[in-house]
Amino acid sequence: MMLAYLVRRSLYGAGTVLGVLLFLFVLFFLVTQPEDIARKALGEKAPPAAIAQWIANHGYDKPAFWNPAAPADTLIVEHFRRALTFDFGRSDADDVPIRRRLREGVGPSLALAAPLFVLELIMAIALALLVALFRDTYVDRTATVVCVLAMSLSMLLYIIAGQYVFGKVLKWFPISGFDPRPEVLVRFLALPVLVGLMAHVGEGVRFYRAVFIEEASRDHVRTARAKGLDDSTIMRRHVLRNALIPILTQVVVAIPFLFMGSLLLESFFGIPGLGSMTVDAIHGNDFATLRTMVYIGALLFVGGQIVTDVSYALADPRVRLE
Repeated sequence: MMLAYLVRRSLYGAGTVLGVLLFLFVLFFLVTQPEDIARKALGEKAPPAAIAQWIANHGYDKPAFWNPAAPADTLIVEHFRRALTFDFGRSDADDVPIRRRLREGVGPSLALAAPLFVLELIMAIALALLVALFRDTYVDRTATVVCVLAMSLSMLLYIIAGQYVFGKVLKWFPISGFDPRPEVLVRFLALPVLVGLMAHVGEGVRFYRAVFIEEASRDHVRTARAKGLDDSTIMRRHVLRNALIPILTQVVVAIPFLFMGSLLLESFFGIPGLGSMTVDAIHGNDFATLRTMVYIGALLFVGGQIVTDVSYALADPRVRLE
């Protein structure tokens, strides 16, 4: 049963990944021409001969969709071939092997994303339990208003305010930069982690609060309360334990994307991770790097969905993978 489900879901996921690759190719080459990619790499004042030579060297001189003389010798076939064989090639921007960039970027991305993810999860669940415990009181109403206000502000505002207040005025942390040495790594990561918490915890508290309040209204919770259990015990033993399914949904889906980093945080804080690598590829018309990052992101998304479904069955015996 489990094997059949995994095979079926993998086939569905393969269709999703292929669709994402097709959409990326069509969208990119609708708005960008090979000459634009070459000018980004060589400079706007590069002579036409150098641009033509660059295009030929990187294989962008082929027809995009159809070549009557050789149907397989097209950009779209090469696009799918490189992705499906994990032949990422070299960056269009600086000709550096993309595999090397991935190896160099995954460490900084995890150094930022892992502590941010763990702290955000713990804070969101703890605060949501507290708010749900005092539901329909001034604590609940105040927390709801604060969370909505926090969710309404742009991440850019948090980044700019955090850099100005904690970096420039108070001088507690460096405004940007990255140093992998353990003795100084925390100083460079503290501010982006703090900014990420301020920007995202409100959303998590709102989500888990709704889950906990719904779970607290069920019959088994009312029965436990009628038996004389105190509210804190009920929230911990009955509400939190029976809310594992939505918690797993949030956690398991998010874990694969820890490797991809945070686009804005890495870019604005100068962290050389995969997130800033993706942003640089977008700005620089680096199609080879962008294809790699989108492909890896699609694979991680599909894999996260499958792992989430399996975790449902492991966490709740009533869930059947059929």
